[in-house]
Amino acid sequence: MKIAPSNASLSLAALLVAIPLAPALAHTGTGVAAGLESGFLHPLTGPDHLVAMVAVGLWGAQLGNPAIWVLPITFPLVMALGGLLGLSGFELPLVEPVIALSGIALGLLVALQVRPPLWLAAAIVGVFAVFHGYAHGRELPEAADPTSYAAGFVIATGLLHLAGILIGVLIAWPAGARVVRACGAAIGCVGFYFLLASVGVIE
Repeated sequence: MKIAPSNASLSLAALLVAIPLAPALAHTGTGVAAGLESGFLHPLTGPDHLVAMVAVGLWGAQLGNPAIWVLPITFPLVMALGGLLGLSGFELPLVEPVIALSGIALGLLVALQVRPPLWLAAAIVGVFAVFHGYAHGRELPEAADPTSYAAGFVIATGLLHLAGILIGVLIAWPAGARVVRACGAAIGCVGFYFLLASVGVIE
């Protein structure tokens, strides 16, 4: 049974309304608040992170089952491993350019409706997830609880993937499919802007 576009829009609106509630639920203690709230807000306040995570949901929806759930599960799991690398002090090169490149690549994959084998799609998403997670780990606030911080950014990431999936269900209709592809193109443009910023071409 297909989901009507109006239902998808209502679901997405409900999700966006619910997002601000999570930080409020984090205030159960100083360390937890700093860790969970900071981790949750980090992907939401960084446009380069946000667009890439939405793109994962969009691409998964385009590819259909089982990619629609494999990709959004792969990204946060591998991102958590990248976060551990960041916390450990491991030096990973070219973090910001690769994060920007993730927006370009994932946006183009959506815009061009690229359909690779599932293992390759998961590998692409996983590689980019390492760099996103590493950036989160390196930016852990002082005195924050690492476990709560990691939980916060994994939860926010999952919600962003879900937002992408809810938009992605519009592919069931020709006009909706064009909207999804346009979203991919817009994400690619955002990624390109951040790539130029990361290499110092623009400020």
